[in-house]
Amino acid sequence: VQLQASGGGLVQPGESLGLSCAASGSIFTIAVMGWYRQAPGKQRELVAIITSGGSTTYADSVKGRFTISRDNAKNTVYLQMSSLKPEDTAVYYCKTTDLRYGTSWGQGTLVTVSS
Repeated sequence: VQLQASGGGLVQPGESLGLSCAASGSIFTIAVMGWYRQAPGKQRELVAIITSGGSTTYADSVKGRFTISRDNAKNTVYLQMSSLKPEDTAVYYCKTTDLRYGTSWGQGTLVTVSS
């Protein structure tokens, strides 16, 4: 599975930003797709995940502000981030997990929230 993430950039606190990550290869619908992030000097942490059936899990720190969604036909996962805070600054990575294909990580995209 190859993952190509896009989006990210510099925004001011309170603004919104969207990320997308497309999975490619000889694959069917991937079981679990999600986003993780790693801030400078910190460990990588879960942001949100979504199953092929649409069940979602969010980190407490982003609940109510971030929305994860996916397009199963395109094997693409999205992360809509709103009310961004400086503490959301991190490199965001997409991840896929499936018993058939194992685990794959995207290349990471930087999100910077700063005034």
